[in-house]
Amino acid sequence: MNDLRSLEIMDTTLRDGEQTSGVSFNSEEKLGVAKLLLQSLKVDRIEVASARVSEGEFQAVKRITKWAEENDCLDKIEVLGFIDGTASLDWIHASGARVVNLLSKGSLKHLKGQLKKSPGQHVQDIKDAVTYASNLGIKVNLYLEDWSNGMISSRDYVWYLMDELQHENIQRFMLPDTLGILNQVQSFDFCYACRERYPKLHLDFHAHNDYDLAVANVYSSILAGMNGIHTTVNGLGERAGNAPLASVIGVINDHLSRKINVDENKINIVSKIVETFSGIRIPRNKPLVGENVFTQTCGVHADGDSKDGLYFNRLMPERFGRERKYALGKTSGKANIKKNLEELGITLEEETMKLVTQRVIELGDKKEVVTIDDLPYIVSDVLNQTMDEMPIQIKHYSLSLSKGMRPFVSINLEVNGKMYEGTSSGDGQYDAFMNAIWSIYDKLGRNRPILTDYLVRIPPGGKSDALVEAFIAWNYKGKEFKTRGLDPDQIEAAIKATLRMLNLIEQHDNVLAGQLSDNNK
Repeated sequence: MNDLRSLEIMDTTLRDGEQTSGVSFNSEEKLGVAKLLLQSLKVDRIEVASARVSEGEFQAVKRITKWAEENDCLDKIEVLGFIDGTASLDWIHASGARVVNLLSKGSLKHLKGQLKKSPGQHVQDIKDAVTYASNLGIKVNLYLEDWSNGMISSRDYVWYLMDELQHENIQRFMLPDTLGILNQVQSFDFCYACRERYPKLHLDFHAHNDYDLAVANVYSSILAGMNGIHTTVNGLGERAGNAPLASVIGVINDHLSRKINVDENKINIVSKIVETFSGIRIPRNKPLVGENVFTQTCGVHADGDSKDGLYFNRLMPERFGRERKYALGKTSGKANIKKNLEELGITLEEETMKLVTQRVIELGDKKEVVTIDDLPYIVSDVLNQTMDEMPIQIKHYSLSLSKGMRPFVSINLEVNGKMYEGTSSGDGQYDAFMNAIWSIYDKLGRNRPILTDYLVRIPPGGKSDALVEAFIAWNYKGKEFKTRGLDPDQIEAAIKATLRMLNLIEQHDNVLAGQLSDNNK
């Protein structure tokens, strides 16, 4: 077995991933994701839909296949079809697709329970479908649905099915763990048995994650000699989902000697876009694409990284379009805090650094979330600068909302002891508020940040009077940072987050200006 041969990645985010509860991509989103997967991420194939689902699905496939034909990648577009006479194949042909992933029964239990046919009848139905597809110019891949149970309880049936079909015009035999029941030992044994019995067939493995073993099972299947692997972006899929593309790529590149075409540097971008389109948030600790996975929390780790990269591994964040960060909490040491302060352009005396470190640890003990954006406030607090002495204060504001009229805001803003007034309307109350702020900043000739993300959250089961957390992401002079506001009122929470942003920028610029002045003395 040559472990250096190439391995195909087939991504089924747009078909199997869309079976995630509550997920439905529109045609524009499907086309956008298809382009990203094939052109940017460079997966080998994508499964984009199931035949005969709806008119909307049909139109989405037509858009994708039209684009694919224009870009010479039509053979990379695959559609799930069923053994239903000619109905699915006619639907696929009319959609412009030219590859069907034909769903057959890979276990005797499924065959008898659902189709109530004999193995011989089922084989003949498959052969008829393959012949009809070939006459339409459609290539056939064959899913053996419930193959994992078939290998456990009816292996003779699996062998009969594949023996009868191995010389048919079938491009790939796809072996799914449909119910996610396998462990990594079974995955290796079953895939190896198929590989040994059918050395000339192209075999794909399709994992589900019901026991959280999908990536481990993919690893075992590759060791056993599979030619292709199925994934979804962010592990989307029915029940517990499918094998997540990011993790699979990381494992293949770092633990297996198989050549793949995927550009891992694009994984994070595609992941975030699918997160947005699907509405399914990526867990913070999701490997490779989660917000926290390249964040060191322990101060010892940060110290080791500073000295000789002692806590680095092969999963360097830059590979995936990410960057390493250092979290703040009760396990933080001076090294963590120093690295974060360096990001802000702030340097402190040794004694002040000790006091700031102690304050961060105290907050961590209370389970307070401490972020890099909190550091200037902690530093100011340590230096006996209270919130009332912050350089920018919102003294008064009035929000007006009337039916049929644009929201209107009037605001009094104190900047370094001087009072300024701004008024503006907007598309919403917060938009009007920001427009009023920027009207003052424009008069003062000050730079403004760009709002890049806005998230409002209430506790699960929260009532209408529950506290609201507003998280706002900003970009200022190429630096990304987030601020948080907490209040029973959503707009008030957003205003508090905005006030924190204004003061962070003011402090940041003042610190840099002071350092520049000291350097010029």
